[in-house]
Amino acid sequence: MKVLKKNKDFLNKINLLDMSREKMEFFFNSIGESKFRAIQVMEWIYHHYCDQFELMSNLSVKLRKKLSKIAIIYSPKIFYKKISNDGTIKFVLRMEDNNTVETVYIPEKKRATLCISTQIGCNVGCKFCATAQQGFNRNLKVSEIIGQIWIINRIIHFMKIKKIRYVTNIVFMGMGEPLLNIKNVVESIKIMIDDFGFNFSKKKITLSTSGIVPIIEKLYEMIDIPLALSLHASNDLLRNKIMPINKIYNIQNILNSVNVFLKKSHINKKITIEYVMLKDINDTSENAKELANCLKRVPSKINLIPWNFFPGSMYKSSSKENIINFSNILKKYGFITLIRKNRGNDINAACGQLVWNIKKIF
Repeated sequence: MKVLKKNKDFLNKINLLDMSREKMEFFFNSIGESKFRAIQVMEWIYHHYCDQFELMSNLSVKLRKKLSKIAIIYSPKIFYKKISNDGTIKFVLRMEDNNTVETVYIPEKKRATLCISTQIGCNVGCKFCATAQQGFNRNLKVSEIIGQIWIINRIIHFMKIKKIRYVTNIVFMGMGEPLLNIKNVVESIKIMIDDFGFNFSKKKITLSTSGIVPIIEKLYEMIDIPLALSLHASNDLLRNKIMPINKIYNIQNILNSVNVFLKKSHINKKITIEYVMLKDINDTSENAKELANCLKRVPSKINLIPWNFFPGSMYKSSSKENIINFSNILKKYGFITLIRKNRGNDINAACGQLVWNIKKIF
């Protein structure tokens, strides 16, 4: 792997991709400039995908030179990409410290979803997830979260790739537990929904969590976007075995916190429950009935996810017949239930297959 070399000048510069509009306004005030400069620069960065101050023609030459000396616009770099038979594209993105994360672009007829990562690795420890088996390295910075969208949209913008649309939807379902990096995640979402950032609707962004109770209860105070809960079990005994985080925050505590969030939210009427289907582990008819009972007081819709293989795992995916039976039972209890169509599993880009240690894949 080619190592990225950084000079002292680079290390001392401020990365503007780390800043929401509010922080960028403060930055410009701190260097003796009017705060409206933040809007001008954000438009160049997020609407024109410009990373060179000298090209920002509506800024004075003096300001452009000043910014070049103290600031930088630096995103993760594409180290590797692979295209699935279904059109899904997996990107391995390299950070400035040479760590990597995986990001997945999922094209559909009327939209394009980007599954982004929030941490290098993950310390939640779900037994059925490839990311967790590699351990945890560190949280991603704001620029490394927002930069996943920026670098991919930038390619589409400048290459004018036919039949490839800009990212329209964001799911925080890549590597890591978003709520354990909540400060940087919220700051990145502020940029995503800003008119002068990516201008996404809040409804087009989904935050997935394994259930960090204290953060879920306060999440509305930070940001109000759709929430998905990775539940994956119908009782605590089972969830303790496959998701060790349950020993800290059990199912009832998590669901109570979800109801608190839903009552405060202006845009969320239901939560999405994610349930990975593991053969002979959590896929019986009794599990389905137990899950329905668990969720009877939680406004929710349920996504059933066929488990995706990764090397060294002891698990197998439930049969198609078992998944359909499980779904039908939940529907009888009145739940909107979908069986997720896995995308990109032929290139290890599907749910639960993402890794960060590229030494293990090359």
